[in-house]
Order: sequence, then C-alpha cells, then structure tokens
Amino acid sequence: MSKFSSTEVIGRPNTRSRQRGAAYWRELDWVLLVAALATTIFGSILVWSASRSDMASASDPQSYLKRHLVNVAVGIGLGFLASRIDYRWLRAYTPIIYGLSVFTLLLPFVPGIGARIAGARAWIDLPGGFTLQPSEFAKIAVILMMAAVLSEKQDSESEPRDSEVFVSLGVAALPLLIILVQNDTGTVLILASVALSIIAVSGARTRWVIGLIAGAVASIMVAIQLGLLKEYQVARLTSFINPSADASSGAWNANQARIAIGGGGMTGYGLFEGPQTQGSFVPVNESDFIFTVVGEELGFIGAIVLIVLLGVILARGILIALRADDLYGRLVATGVVAWLAFQMFENIGMSIGIMPITGIPLPFVSAGGTSMMACWVAVGLLENVRLHGTRKSFA
Repeated sequence: MSKFSSTEVIGRPNTRSRQRGAAYWRELDWVLLVAALATTIFGSILVWSASRSDMASASDPQSYLKRHLVNVAVGIGLGFLASRIDYRWLRAYTPIIYGLSVFTLLLPFVPGIGARIAGARAWIDLPGGFTLQPSEFAKIAVILMMAAVLSEKQDSESEPRDSEVFVSLGVAALPLLIILVQNDTGTVLILASVALSIIAVSGARTRWVIGLIAGAVASIMVAIQLGLLKEYQVARLTSFINPSADASSGAWNANQARIAIGGGGMTGYGLFEGPQTQGSFVPVNESDFIFTVVGEELGFIGAIVLIVLLGVILARGILIALRADDLYGRLVATGVVAWLAFQMFENIGMSIGIMPITGIPLPFVSAGGTSMMACWVAVGLLENVRLHGTRKSFA
C-alpha cells in the first residue's frame, strides 16, 4: 500500500506553488515597488491637472486621465510579468527580443503604419487612436543584449575582451542609428548613456570609456557642423545656453517652463490652479514638461517630494546592481539605472534650464503609454535580478 494517500500526493504541488508564491511576495523589494507606485500615482495627478484644459474632451474632463490610467495598469501588468521570468532564462531569448525590437523600429517608416509627432517619425499608429513608440522598448532590448554579450567572459578573465566590447557597441549602434534617422535625439542620448554605463561596469579597459566619451562629443559637434541635425533640433539642444535669445522658437518652451516653476514659490498655487498650466502656456506639459506642473501648482515642496521618490527608485536600483550575484544581472540592473537616471535628470534639467530640450518624458510621471509600460518593465527587471539570483540579504 502506498505510503501517501492520493489526496496528499495531489496536494503537494499546490503546497509548493503556494510556497513559491509566498516567497515571491516576501522577497520583493517593497521599498522600490512602493516608491514606483507612489511616483506613478503622483504623476497621474499631475497629468490630470495638465490635461484638463486642452487634452480632455469637452464632455469629460477626466477622459485623458482615464486613458493614462489604462496605460498605467498595462505597464504594471507588464512589470509583474518581467519580474516573474527568471532573468537567466530570459537571457537565452535575448537575441530574439533584440531582433524583434530592431524590426519594430523600422515600422514607423512604413507608409500607413508610421506616424510623425513633433518632428520625429518614431510612432506606430494603433486602432482606437493609440500610438506605440518602439524606441522605448528598444532601450530594454539594448540593455539585455549588451549585458548578454559583455557577461560572456570566462571566469579566469577580469575584463571583457576587446572583441566583446566592440560587438556590444554594435548592438547599441544599430538601433541608435535608426532612432537618429527618426529624429528622436532624446532617445539617442539615453541609449548612448546606457551603453557607456554598461561598458564601464563590465570591467572594460578605461581607454574604452574615455574613447567613447570623446567620440560622443566629437560626433555631436560634427553632426551640427555638417547640418546632419535638423534646425529645430539644434535650436532645442542650444536654447538652454541663452533662453532669451529667441523666445519665438527653440527657447519658448524653456522660458515658459521657468516662468511656471518660478511662479510656484515654496508651496505653489494649488492643484488645478496654476496660471501657466491651466492657461496652456507651457507646451506638452502633460508629458515633456510635466515637472513644470508640480513646480507651479505644488511649489518647491512638491517638487522636492517628487525628486525624493525618484531618488529612492534609483537608490534601490543601485543596491540591486551592487548585490547581484552574477555579471549578467549586475549589467542588466546597471543599464536600467543608467537609463532612468539620465532620463530623469534630462527631463527635470530641461524644465529648469540646465539641460537642452530633447522632448523625453519623466519616468513614471509623464503621460505616454509606451514610456510608462517600458518604465514598469524596468522595475520588473530590477525585481527579477533581486528575486532570481542567489538569495542574499537586502536592506
């Protein structure tokens, strides 16, 4: 006679499944998760305020907010899925993910499929009035692929071989060039910072890092001198140097943003009460210039709260990267942190006049479905590296 009854045998898999589920929720980085959720909720309120006057339908002032919340829900769902798949298993399928990402980057050039917004041909038209920006997911694909290439070094090697660094640069260069043709200079800068950070953390020789920085600066100067950048792109990139020089074009956004933030003072005018925000004086303040909304309506205090929340996300990401138990996980987490950090700094910086205007959203805050989804996938990847590595003690 069997030692175990059929009920016990059948019940065992369910018990193991419950144990795995409990372990998942117990071992999540709750500080990271709560900070990301709080930032997203904060951002949704700002999007609501920014969109009421000119983005929502006349019959429903909350229509744009509702659409934004749908994107948030989808993003959180994708982040959950990204956290559940062991990143080491995901590594085997990274070439496929990368290939699909490059393919989707080409779709905006197809007539009838692609859409041009604000001078950049970087979107795909979807049914129901929705659009998809493939370059947002390209950031994830580049991070995964570069991490896979640079983590192939043998145990006896202290640094990746030059050939592996060269291949990893090619991995980043292909989508970067496509995005540059799309006139999306903001995403180009983000990918460049991601590539540089991953290579630096991989242990590559210092000459690679120095050479890449020098090459990036030289490339920008050559592109401007040869006229490879559009006139409006050059105006955006240089307007922060002298915002009063041409208030009718490239510097208009910068000037209006600084007026809005400066007018908010310490505590702001109050939610839904900002004259620049509600008067639609700041262009695309539901997305690119969302920081002007918090500065004007919630003041310096509200802006600091938002910056602290974003800082917590970055700090937890750095901690996860430092405590990753293998190079691949460390490079994935590094790439995510570099992407989010540069994008946060650039978005806030262009709003307060210390960075060029590039038209990139503020992670977890701005409206923009694809950006929100990509950011939550980034959170999922960070949680993934934490959960599926060798169990360690995380603070």
